[in-house]
Amino acid sequence: MKTRLLRIAAASALAIAVSAGIAWWQVRNAATTVESGTKSAVPIGGPFTLTDHTGKSITDADFRGKYMLIYFGYTYCPDVCPTELGVMTQALDQLGPKSEQVQPIFITIDPDRDTVAHMKDYVSLFHPRLVGLTGTPEQVREAARAYRVYYAKAPQKDGKADDYLMDHSSFIYLMGPDGKFVGVYPGGTTADKIAQDLSSRIGS
Repeated sequence: MKTRLLRIAAASALAIAVSAGIAWWQVRNAATTVESGTKSAVPIGGPFTLTDHTGKSITDADFRGKYMLIYFGYTYCPDVCPTELGVMTQALDQLGPKSEQVQPIFITIDPDRDTVAHMKDYVSLFHPRLVGLTGTPEQVREAARAYRVYYAKAPQKDGKADDYLMDHSSFIYLMGPDGKFVGVYPGGTTADKIAQDLSSRIGS
């Protein structure tokens, strides 16, 4: 029995790793394709309906006319998420008045814990115009699927149901004013580089 359980656990871990690898490759390949000036064959982005940090129902169409910087993460994330949101904030600060043409968005992958009230407190730590979005597990799953985001609960060591980490891919997505995918900034991209890229796209 013990051997069987170990095999099941190993198979599950392998399946998760493969899923994460496929999601990362699809998004990273799309980013490389966009940078090379050719059109991506991998569809990324799409319509979503979620709830913002004030409790208002929001769709992707509400952000038309502006570039969107979108990051998928969760508020209990100990390092990567606050780091990337901090980079987004710095990039927008560097843009100055041009930043008004860019909408920063944070979409949770942990809707069970990231309630509207919790999201409101969290987004206040970053850019003043950062919109935090949560929703039902199904709504979040649909949004993540559209953006090729991988996420899963990490194995719990202490057995506490509400004390866990999330494994997830980490990209800042750039969507155009028409809502279509433009490219991604991989984890580790500097605020300077993002600000320069956005500035050139927005123009004078």
